[in-house]
Amino acid sequence: MGLPHRKDSPPFERCLTGFETINRYWDKLQNVVAAKILPGEFYVTVRNELIVTVLGSCVSACIRDPVFGIGGMNHFMLPLSNGNSSWDRNGLGLSTRYGNYAMEHLINEILKNGGARKNLEVKLFGGGKILAQMTDIGDKNIRFVREYLKTESLRISGEDLGDIYPRKVVYNPKTGKVKVKKLRSMHNDTITQRETEYMNSISKEQPSGEIDLF
Repeated sequence: MGLPHRKDSPPFERCLTGFETINRYWDKLQNVVAAKILPGEFYVTVRNELIVTVLGSCVSACIRDPVFGIGGMNHFMLPLSNGNSSWDRNGLGLSTRYGNYAMEHLINEILKNGGARKNLEVKLFGGGKILAQMTDIGDKNIRFVREYLKTESLRISGEDLGDIYPRKVVYNPKTGKVKVKKLRSMHNDTITQRETEYMNSISKEQPSGEIDLF
């Protein structure tokens, strides 16, 4: 069923199964439905929709199959690790499993809904240094996602990574077009608070189970 909508917007078309909890709204400026994702979320669509997020230290991968017209975006951050595992000594840590989940869930949903792996187009955003107490977490996220894509033989077709500013990212998987706005003036600490809370919550969790790419 379509989401509740205001009188000045048309009915929303059904989203793909599994994404009913994602916040979707009518973007009056673009005249299109937009899905807003928060840290730890991802969204995949076959429709002409926008996917919107705001990134600080987190990274988003925008991935689509331009042939079959399906794509999506994730929003993830690696948790802190204790530095004792062999993964840590190799540079990224056991915590990269969280990044693996974020990437594999997104890719698997695209493939499950009709995409083909050979067609995938990948663009990366985020990884800014905005958390003063964790100045390397953005770089850690960037290094992880680049290494992940290299291992999976997926080519990066565009990116805007690093720097010291948060970003607002607006992605249209149907066209592949991305708009990025660097938030150079922050009048509140909402992004910092959100990412700090997210980082603290995932650092206390233990990932379970395994996910394989199709």
